[in-house]
Amino acid sequence: MMGALRILIPILAYLLGSIPTAYVVAQWARGIDLRRYGSGTVSGSMVYEHVARWLVIPVGLFDMAKGALPAWLSLRYNLGLETAVVSGLLAIAGHNWPVFLWFTGGRGLGTFMGMLLVIFPWGFPWLLAFLALGFALGDSAPWALIGLLSMPLLARGLGAPLTIYAAIAGMTLLTLLKRL
Repeated sequence: MMGALRILIPILAYLLGSIPTAYVVAQWARGIDLRRYGSGTVSGSMVYEHVARWLVIPVGLFDMAKGALPAWLSLRYNLGLETAVVSGLLAIAGHNWPVFLWFTGGRGLGTFMGMLLVIFPWGFPWLLAFLALGFALGDSAPWALIGLLSMPLLARGLGAPLTIYAAIAGMTLLTLLKRL
């Protein structure tokens, strides 16, 4: 059973991550395809800018749940922190490259923040602070990257296990691949 869960949860994590929350909400609320607006990403920030500001809250919460649930299930079934990280990263990959939208998705930050709540809770306010600073300055993308690149300092200061560093490195890599 445990071996099957080690395979099943990460696969389901990618599929859960692939649910294009922002796209569905934009279609429902305004009948628009977010891929045709602004940066073309299917993300909470595009919902905020092009659909309705208040809708960013349910979109953000669902996107966070996409990262939190697979990581939590992995830990709940004693599959280990490594499986939780792999599952969370696959949920982020699903969000960034969703199979349901021909691999055109968001940036994955909300999904990563959900994963952080489960595997490294102190990383959540850390990244949130950088995103808030970027929002206040009018461009959150570079500040999100600074938050990710500086998170290993936080992990070191808190004595986090090496698996947390791997999670941070994986998210940074996914973020860079999405930006390229």
